[in-house]
Amino acid sequence: MVLTAQFMAMLDIFIVNVAAPTIRTELGASGAQLQLVVAGYTIAYAVLLVAGARLGGLLGHGRAHLAGLAVFTAASLACGLAAGSGQLIAFRVVQGAGAAVMIPQVLSLIQQHFTGAARVRAIGAYSAVLATGAAAGQVVGGVLVSVDLFGAGWRPVFLVNVPIGLVLLVLGVRVLPGEPRTGQVRREARARGFDPVGLVVLALGVTLLTVPLVLGQELGWPDWTWICLLACAVVLAGFVAYETRLAARGGAPLIAPRVLRLPGIAVASVRLLLVMAVNSGFLFTLTLHLQGGLGYSPLRAGLMCAPTAVAFGVAGLTWRRWPARLQKGMVPGGFVMVALGNALIGLALRGGDGGGFALYAGFVLLGTGMALAFSPNLAGALADVRPQDAADASGVLVTVTQLGQVVGVATVGTLYLNRLGAPGAQGSGHALWVCELALAAVACAGAAAGLVRRRAVTRAG
Repeated sequence: MVLTAQFMAMLDIFIVNVAAPTIRTELGASGAQLQLVVAGYTIAYAVLLVAGARLGGLLGHGRAHLAGLAVFTAASLACGLAAGSGQLIAFRVVQGAGAAVMIPQVLSLIQQHFTGAARVRAIGAYSAVLATGAAAGQVVGGVLVSVDLFGAGWRPVFLVNVPIGLVLLVLGVRVLPGEPRTGQVRREARARGFDPVGLVVLALGVTLLTVPLVLGQELGWPDWTWICLLACAVVLAGFVAYETRLAARGGAPLIAPRVLRLPGIAVASVRLLLVMAVNSGFLFTLTLHLQGGLGYSPLRAGLMCAPTAVAFGVAGLTWRRWPARLQKGMVPGGFVMVALGNALIGLALRGGDGGGFALYAGFVLLGTGMALAFSPNLAGALADVRPQDAADASGVLVTVTQLGQVVGVATVGTLYLNRLGAPGAQGSGHALWVCELALAAVACAGAAAGLVRRRAVTRAG
């Protein structure tokens, strides 16, 4: 049930991209308004994720998940009925806020209700949902806009969430288990409170990062975007200093410092950010090339991503059954596969043609590699997290995952548009080739981070 909600939230990050031209035509939205329709959800989602995770610790993860789901479903209905671009932007922000309360509870519920091999399987399914949600958003968006149900145009891309959300709410009340929390864990969560100062500072830092990254390229990177990025570094450094001092005084920080010191959390966070940046940057630039350079329809472009999503899902669900000798180097090995897959895709498409068999081989290699770089990494990071720290760990890892998606789209998208020379398939193919090489380099950095971690563990042993 919670993974279906996770899938729905992931879908809404990408589904609007396909519907954006229709929204602009029917609502008469300006370029800036259209950007905010697309980005309002992502910004609110990224900014409020850690707060949503803490809310789950206070109210109970099941109750918080259902509350976020209710807000998300109601906002989806409001988006589908919006009469103007201003209303649509406002409701998209509310929708992102609902997702920010709903989604962090998924990992927390997995942490609390599954152990051992069952937890690994649940995390594998969670990873598969992350990957397939991104690709499915483009496919479903293309289908709904192309079919034009009841002459509703773009509105079904939001309204489709309403019946699903209502069914999940009814099931959730009956199916979600009670909170398996001892009195001590419950008292600890409530005693920590909400850390309003830390929440405001962190939200400000994430806003200063996400807003310029999301809007910078479309606006031509004005001075304020660079000022915001510099201010972000200062604010986040101040957040770390404040949280450290608060913990030293015996206070209740927003993120418990002991969570950040857990074995592997720091390295896992870096690797999660890198693999999600590669995933989102790849999907975004590939879609631009297929629709803008090769002239494919939104539906055909979305379906081209299907082999990657399928390979990610299969590998993410089965990696635990692979031979033990392969699992030791699975994460860095996955990053190497990602690098090779990106290079092969770029090489297949650089000439401006369809790519042939090499393209689909690259898709499968890329999807498999991303699954191996993501799922075992996430499972290892959560292996030693105590139930009382589940909310903090989930908030950190989900926020890193979301920021990786934002960073990937912004940086790789900018690279593609800046390298886009002559119009047409050849110019677009060359720009994509440059982006694929850059993504391969990022994947190599992820492999190196994995090797550094393995060496440290070997020496400690």
